[in-house]
Amino acid sequence: MGSSFLAGGYFSTLAPGDSAGVLTGIRTPLRAVGRVGVPAINIYREPSFDAERTGKQERDDLLWLIEQVVSPAGPAHNPIWYRVHNGYAHSGRLQVVKLAPPNIPLQSIPAYGILGEVTVPISQSFRFASDAGWQPLYRLYAHSIHRITHIDTGPDGRTWYRLFDDLMNAEYHAQAIHFRPIDPSEYAPISTHIPSDEKRILVSIQDQTLTAFEGDQPVLHTTISSGVHTENLPADAIPTDTPTGSFRIQLKMPCRHMGDGRLTAEIDAYELPGVPWTMVFQKDGVALHGTFWHHNFGTRMSHGCVNLRNQDAQWLFRWTEPAYQPENWFVRGVGTLVVVT
Repeated sequence: MGSSFLAGGYFSTLAPGDSAGVLTGIRTPLRAVGRVGVPAINIYREPSFDAERTGKQERDDLLWLIEQVVSPAGPAHNPIWYRVHNGYAHSGRLQVVKLAPPNIPLQSIPAYGILGEVTVPISQSFRFASDAGWQPLYRLYAHSIHRITHIDTGPDGRTWYRLFDDLMNAEYHAQAIHFRPIDPSEYAPISTHIPSDEKRILVSIQDQTLTAFEGDQPVLHTTISSGVHTENLPADAIPTDTPTGSFRIQLKMPCRHMGDGRLTAEIDAYELPGVPWTMVFQKDGVALHGTFWHHNFGTRMSHGCVNLRNQDAQWLFRWTEPAYQPENWFVRGVGTLVVVT
């Protein structure tokens, strides 16, 4: 199901993972690559999980996507497949990245920093240590967002950006040509004329949908991925189901490092630097946020948060309260009502 922006908004076009209103059998040529976002995926002779397997691709493998196919074999929540060189790959665990020219490095950075979006499939970050020199750190993925604080010379002698990691309270570097600076107008508050008590968000776990309202008028309706249920959790563990009830957005951050909190270069580590447009609404840190590591919306996928397409999360980040300003690294307050049923 795609996003529908209503009441003065817009209707978005079909994006990877969308399934609402599409006709099976439609084929769309592409100029993009797909990054495998999980330990491994299978390739099939036909666009169906019941078809013969023709290959296997592992995490961070890049596949040239020849065309997008809406398969009559489904699955119903996401029938989008991609034709690749040796068959078909389902879209759910692929991150699609359109080809684009390198970005032009900035000449200066505001004192409070600037946000930058990764535009290449993988940007390898490095951290400098006086005793060991430049050492690889996290792989930064397309459409993740990071706080750029300085312009430096990197290990290759070219312009690199220094990035600040909010979870680790650490700095590391990545190539400047891999980042698109985000203009503050792209995340400026919207619908500020609407009274606070007329804005609310309804998340349906059963339907895997999110609807934003101004009064009784829906202004956004989209599919989401909520938390996957985990059996036999330890007593002190945080449940992976998305909690139900009435909440308020209490913390907003345009980029957030989520994960175990380790400084590591292991690609299978649970570390997600740069999670975009994060809106925390529950005491354990459960949030609405953008998602760059899968496109399988309409079914449960998360550790408890509400996964959204990046463009939906960005719109909500601008629309919800408390309002965010570019000179802030985060903002706290008693914000927009979120009801999870």
